[in-house]
Amino acid sequence: MAVYIDPPLWPAHGTLFSHLISDTSLAELHAFAASAGIPERAFDIDHYDVPARRYRRLAELGAHEVDGGTLVRVLIASGLRVPARRRPDRIRRSLLTRWEQTLPGTPHLGAEVLGRWSEPHRRYHTPEHLLDVLEALDLLFTDNDDADTRLHARLAAWFHDAVYNGRAGEDEEASAVLAGSLLEGIVEGRAEVMRLVLLTTTHAPQEGDRPAELLCDADLAVLGRAPGGYRRYLAAVREEYAHVPDPEFARGRAAVVDRLSSLDPLYRTAEGRCLWAAKAQQNLSAEAAALR
Repeated sequence: MAVYIDPPLWPAHGTLFSHLISDTSLAELHAFAASAGIPERAFDIDHYDVPARRYRRLAELGAHEVDGGTLVRVLIASGLRVPARRRPDRIRRSLLTRWEQTLPGTPHLGAEVLGRWSEPHRRYHTPEHLLDVLEALDLLFTDNDDADTRLHARLAAWFHDAVYNGRAGEDEEASAVLAGSLLEGIVEGRAEVMRLVLLTTTHAPQEGDRPAELLCDADLAVLGRAPGGYRRYLAAVREEYAHVPDPEFARGRAAVVDRLSSLDPLYRTAEGRCLWAAKAQQNLSAEAAALR
């Protein structure tokens, strides 16, 4: 693991700025920045902006000096880079557009649900994850999936982590209750949406339960990312549990990996298996080995 810094060449606020990144872990980057006295407000999604006057001191503290092109390549290879389309403002616009397409004429409701996903304590269960799940559903739907199946799966995606406090089981139950409350009088199939939300507790739907299989596969699509993207997912999960000591977190994460690895099949739809199964198995196996 290493921290990198490029030369102060980027003008803003009457001075020049450098970018400070990690090649492996946002947690490492935050720890380095904190130890160097860099304020949290200097963090911008995947890097810190630091003024020229701090450059030499950060290099002395261990930040590797590289040119701007090398820094970008390192950040991309790390899997921690957030592309422009994944910036919070763009994600928000995209999600609100999707909500309007799903339940036209209810923008206030979409904004309320999105507000819950945007709570400051979240690091992985964020609007970005919500968009990932919705985009994964788009890849999984086939011509055989009727309008109700698509509607219920999409709404369940919106609500499946709408309540998130890091308490497995309780969060899903509270999210299902929220879905039932907010969708009352708006969606006839709100009971089906609630049922689907609850199934994300185990990700083990009954065979042939197509809406549940679609939702669970979409929620687990992150496991089938390329290695760099998988590292970014792991970094976000670790940040979300930053209050948990490393040994305790490692034990808990190992249990999660074991449970996911034991799902047979991990992906219930043929489309999900084709898209993500091979990479997911590689990622889970590599993570299990690292945890051991």
